[in-house]
Amino acid sequence: MACHEIAALRLGMMRILGIQDPGLVEHELAELGDAGEKPGPLKMLSQANDMRSLNYAFELARTDLEDRLSRMNAADPERSYVQTLAVLNKKIESDLTNLYNYYSQFFEDLEQVHDHMHVIYPAE
Repeated sequence: MACHEIAALRLGMMRILGIQDPGLVEHELAELGDAGEKPGPLKMLSQANDMRSLNYAFELARTDLEDRLSRMNAADPERSYVQTLAVLNKKIESDLTNLYNYYSQFFEDLEQVHDHMHVIYPAE
């Protein structure tokens, strides 16, 4: 059992944040295994270059996980693990959305602050 979605998310976040730690990358690639090489949400997520792409790919990966869960037999020994992972991924998706909204608002606030500076100190 592996937390592919979280490993792929961490790889994408490392790219966006500029974290260049070969040991961390190797660790997450090992966790992700072959799943990160196949076309699809996990590969998109691990290779995201911006927050919008990261959010979108994570939503797709979470949806795939929930689809997998819906097809699992109730007696499957992995079912409780996948259920827990699905709940965790829903929480992570919410946190990612909040981060994106925060950064977007911060970006907009910078323009307002800039405009206020020019009210106080008009551009010549």
